[in-house]
Amino acid sequence: MVYVLLGTGFEEMEAIAPIDLLRRAGIPVLTVGVTGKTVYGGHNIGVEADITLEEMDLTDLDMIVLPGGLGGVASARASQKALDALRFAWENEKFVAAICAGPTVLADLHITDDKNVTCYPGCEGGMGNAKVCDTAPCVRDGKLITGASAGCAIPFALMLIEALKGPEQAEAIAKQIVIR
Repeated sequence: MVYVLLGTGFEEMEAIAPIDLLRRAGIPVLTVGVTGKTVYGGHNIGVEADITLEEMDLTDLDMIVLPGGLGGVASARASQKALDALRFAWENEKFVAAICAGPTVLADLHITDDKNVTCYPGCEGGMGNAKVCDTAPCVRDGKLITGASAGCAIPFALMLIEALKGPEQAEAIAKQIVIR
């Protein structure tokens, strides 16, 4: 199961594109409302989350994804349950993914320590001692996957698919959506 954390002010593209492409690849995904069942993104698009944080079954977790958006990141930082879920995933060797400003939350939890990452330009100062690549749309370092921005949401999503289902499945989805 892939859980996508949605807190008030999340960046819609960074959440919806990965959710859509993961589901196209046949990967089970549930959206998790960090701040309630109905969550509004940074551009005031409302999303009805599948479940709330309290309903997450971490024993069924394969990957947890944290979209960016300054409000969404602040919502995750303000939720001990969200932080605990991210920490649990990492400590139990599950995939942990974040995009845009989201990787700074992972840095707070020391998940990115000495790891190769990317993040939104200007967030590098919040990345602790991670090795930040400022030219890649997304970076994978073992079970850690990071993306740079909303404009990188599709390559980020394809990297998530590749991590869970292999390069052939990621390539099939890329062809299906006609990336040129």
